[in-house]
Amino acid sequence: MIFHREQTENKGAIKALDRPSSPFGRMATTSEPLLSKSSRPDDRSEEHGSAIAAHPSIVFVAEIGKIRDIGSISGPGDFWREFVVESKKLWYLAGPAIFTSICQYSLGCITQMFAGQVGTLELAAVSVENSVIAGFSFGVMLGMGSALETLCGQAYGAGQLDMMGVYMQRSWVILNSTALLLSLLYVFAGPVLRLIGQTEEIAGAAGTFSVWMIPQLFAYAMNFPIAKFLQAQSRMMAMAVVSVVALLLHILFSWLLILRLGWGLVGAAVVLNASWWLIVLGQLAYIFGGACGRAWSGFSLKAFANLWGFVRLSLASAVMLW
Repeated sequence: MIFHREQTENKGAIKALDRPSSPFGRMATTSEPLLSKSSRPDDRSEEHGSAIAAHPSIVFVAEIGKIRDIGSISGPGDFWREFVVESKKLWYLAGPAIFTSICQYSLGCITQMFAGQVGTLELAAVSVENSVIAGFSFGVMLGMGSALETLCGQAYGAGQLDMMGVYMQRSWVILNSTALLLSLLYVFAGPVLRLIGQTEEIAGAAGTFSVWMIPQLFAYAMNFPIAKFLQAQSRMMAMAVVSVVALLLHILFSWLLILRLGWGLVGAAVVLNASWWLIVLGQLAYIFGGACGRAWSGFSLKAFANLWGFVRLSLASAVMLW
């Protein structure tokens, strides 16, 4: 009975690999499939064995009845041993990811700190822009870009590495189009802030600073798809290195332009925009340099296919995370 149950579970796990999971199954049946055409159940019968052999994550699912994730635990000593092993695996990925997020979040905070040394109005302008205008846009972009987590994870697990780059480009198209719409919020930030009760002086300064920060909005549109693309391949350390370099340069040039040269809000906008684009360009250099192998095979017109399905998925992801 136990042997029969294990066989049934193994067959069910293998079949689950061939089925498009909800809510993305509907997209997979359109003219432009979620993955490439070879990922459909009727075309993968010959490639299924090789795909399983090539990817440890699929091996684990397919052989779930034969391979144990952890050893047997019969006491506190065994529990502690397995706890240490699993913690190392977790922090190997989570540590650089956490560090990357801290570095990127610190960019706006450091700009705020230096702006506070210039004057109260400058501090208020940067704070309002960071928390209201940029904060709203950050949430929308992060949510829409997070749709790539599912798609790139599926493509990587199914061995369709070439589709990962296509998905990232498709997300660039959608997020940059969204950034064009959100740029209207930056342009009319002054009237919007007055409408929600900000004083005339602060609304005027924050509105001007918001217009100067439009380049940061498009950096968001590029950065979040890149981040999900690299995370799906567990390339967290590259993101962490680029982020810490950007943070250190951001501190140096913030002091130089805002305080030393006396550029004030103009210097704050220049440095903050440059720091976000440095992160984007550094990650692109890593990808274009061939570090991701077959996951990046160049720009493709496939990025413009099935955009509406991708838009719906991105919007659903944005609503879920926002």
